[in-house]
Amino acid sequence: MSRQVFFYDAPDRFVAGTVGLPGRRSFYLQASAAGRTTSVALEKTQVAALAERMDELLDEVVRRSGGNAPVPAVAPSEIDDTAPLESPVEEEFRVGTMALAWDGDEERMIVEAQALVELDADNDEDLAEAEERLLQDDENGPPMLRVRLTGTMARAFAKRALEVVNAGRPPCPLCSLPLDPEGHVCPRQNGYRRDA
Repeated sequence: MSRQVFFYDAPDRFVAGTVGLPGRRSFYLQASAAGRTTSVALEKTQVAALAERMDELLDEVVRRSGGNAPVPAVAPSEIDDTAPLESPVEEEFRVGTMALAWDGDEERMIVEAQALVELDADNDEDLAEAEERLLQDDENGPPMLRVRLTGTMARAFAKRALEVVNAGRPPCPLCSLPLDPEGHVCPRQNGYRRDA
């Protein structure tokens, strides 16, 4: 079976968002253009890592171009996207690996999110070979979401993604673990319940 690639070149919208209540949220990347929408599920840590790495890569592009690249230093407020994910959210796949690149000729950020794949390997050498094959752009590889963004869209994505990650449960002022609405057992209070 050939690889399924969900490709968006300059999508109308590319955002990170959640479904569910804090503490029980599911995280998604969602791309939309020309009446079609693709949603892929991923972990909160993956969203945070993608946003942070995207900002770092954009900063490096600006630095190397001497400030001449079409990349804003911060996300412009006029393109803030605070709308929820488009419903219904239908998961195409769960993300395993992600990649980022900057296309200098086209001045676009390329984001790739590839489906999670279980590797069957008997030893470490076989596992390394299996991982290497997985990273190849093979026509029989796992499903992939590939998005090409302008520098401005990439900054806006990173800003929103970090806001989504940080919008969860507030941290306990003593132990920094997340506080549930009903409180939590705080290790700094020797196991006594700390109310929110």
